[in-house]
Amino acid sequence: MLSNQLSGAIPPELGKLVNVEQLSLSSNKLSGAIPPELGKFSNVKLLRLPDNKLSGANPPELGKLVEMQWLDLSTNQLSGAIPPELGKLVEMKWLWLSTNQLSGPIPPELGKLTKVQHLHLYNNKLSGAIPAGLAIPTKVQQPRLYHNQLSGAIPPELGNLTEVQVLYLLQNQLSGAIPPELGKL
Repeated sequence: MLSNQLSGAIPPELGKLVNVEQLSLSSNKLSGAIPPELGKFSNVKLLRLPDNKLSGANPPELGKLVEMQWLDLSTNQLSGAIPPELGKLVEMKWLWLSTNQLSGPIPPELGKLTKVQHLHLYNNKLSGAIPAGLAIPTKVQQPRLYHNQLSGAIPPELGNLTEVQVLYLLQNQLSGAIPPELGKL
């Protein structure tokens, strides 16, 4: 159902489709909040809702989707904090929350996503320090944290990201020296 002209709110009743493994409603004109009922998709591995007009907070109920491997909520109008509950999605490989209006700190719980390869949090209003725990999922290839309001020093632990291909930290308010540990990348 991607790239259609679907509009209006996502019906909460979709949460009753408990056997769904993939749901992609990308590139439509959907608006309103993401229904918390989508947290009932116990078998979902892929949930893609990018390029819509979704607003409001990310429901913490999405943290119940423990089989999830790909969550893409990018290019919407989502606001508020990133729910720490997303750190429970231990099968996650792709987490895209970019190009929204998310604010507040990056939850250190995202460091529990040991299988994540693509972590796209860019183009938001995220603030505070980069959690050192983000270096725990050493398989991350693309930590994209640029164009936020992140501040403080770059954690030397980011040098532990042994499979990193892209490390974008530009357009933040970072300070201090570049840790020599990043030379290992």
